[in-house]
Order: sequence, then C-alpha cells, then structure tokens
Amino acid sequence: MSILIRLLLYLCVLTLIIAGCSNLTTEKELSTQNEHINQENNTDYKRIEVELVQPSDGDTIAVKYKGNCESVRFLLVDSPETSHPRLGEQPYGKEAKEFTRNSVENARKIELEFDIGPQRDKYGRLLAYVYVDGKMIQEGLLRNGLARVAYIYPPNTRYVDQFDAIQKKAQKQGVGIWEIENYAQEDGFHPDVIDSKETKNNQENEGCLIKGNIGSSGKIYHTTDSPWYEQTKPEVMFCTEKEAVKAGFRPPKR
Repeated sequence: MSILIRLLLYLCVLTLIIAGCSNLTTEKELSTQNEHINQENNTDYKRIEVELVQPSDGDTIAVKYKGNCESVRFLLVDSPETSHPRLGEQPYGKEAKEFTRNSVENARKIELEFDIGPQRDKYGRLLAYVYVDGKMIQEGLLRNGLARVAYIYPPNTRYVDQFDAIQKKAQKQGVGIWEIENYAQEDGFHPDVIDSKETKNNQENEGCLIKGNIGSSGKIYHTTDSPWYEQTKPEVMFCTEKEAVKAGFRPPKR
C-alpha cells in the first residue's frame, strides 16, 4: 500500500473520530441544558425535618436544627406582637401566637424550606418556609387574617405572589387584622387607629349618662340619682335603663 493511500485512510479515520466526539459534546450540552430547565420548573424544593423546641410568637418558633436550638423566623410574613419590648402586645397578637402554637404542637412532622437567598436575618435567626404535616403555616396565618405579607427581600421571594393572592382574599373577607380599617399597613400595625376609634365612640356616647359597672356583685347600672354614681367608673354607658336591663345589668340595691 502506497504512502498516499495510507495517508488518505488516516485522514478518514481521524475525521470520523472528531465527528463522533463532536456529537458526544453536543449531546452532553443538551443534557445539561435540559437538566437546568427541569430544575427551574421543579416545585418540589428540599425540605428539612426539624424537632420543635417551643413556639415563640405568631411568626417565630424555636426548633432543633443540626443539633442546635435555633430560632426560626417565618419568611415573607409578619404577625402582630405579643411581648415586644417596645411595642408591647398588639391586637390579634394572641390569636396569631395561639394559631402557630396549636399548629406546631399538634404536628406529627415539622419541616423547613429555605429560599435561594440568605438563610439568616441580622439577628441570626433562620429564615424559612415552615410546614406542619405538609401544609405551609404562612398560608394558614394569611388565610385567617393573622399576618400580613411583609419583609420582602429578593431573592427570598419564592412564594410572594402566592401569599399576596391569599392576603387579598382575607382582606376582601375582612377577617382578623383586616376587620379593622387601616390597622395593618405597609409599614406595620397601628393600634393607635383602634384607640382613636374607641375615643370617638366614647365621645358619641357622651349623651348617654347611665353607667354600667361589672364587679363582685355582678353587673350593675347607676343612674344620675344613684348615691354611688360619681364614684362609679363606667365600663359601658347606656342611654336608657331599658338598654341596661337588656344587656344583663340591674340597678343597685338601696
């Protein structure tokens, strides 16, 4: 066989090898691309089972995570406070805390799901979506009007649209914190709105002079003729004695 023929055969074999490698590379690239697409479309994000230590507040619990006791702050929601050092107890704070306590204490399984951003806040607390027996507790709080959508810091926004939709429904139904107009706002909760409404109601009832008082002797109402009228601190005011009796109050024994 001549050198020329051998050279031609070598070139043919080399061309076939290069073409085969090129096809393998293309198939590998396609496989990688498909895997990336599947990851983006995957909604089954990893959940980590944890052990409850204790419920702390409506939007915070303590758990045992990786052998340590950790405080977990629920992502993307904010519930009213119950024992804040500055804000004190806020309306619906007890209800939110009770909802969370009942949920986690009666759960067979508690799981955490992290988002793609930071897993801790500036206080060192874990930031997570919390599941009790497969149901996300954030959704339950929003559905019952015991929390608002808040603290939205990208990229930890996986369920923000979903939460917004639940909140809008709760607002429309007027449940929980949404029962009181302007109590829950974008910058937090405003108990002063409730106080101003109570003051207004008291002012509107100034024309009703019968004082209703609840004490160890029961529910008693006092008219201006009562000898204890001035000393009585009213818990409710009535315009007529008939209204007081209907509400379960009786006149003082003379």
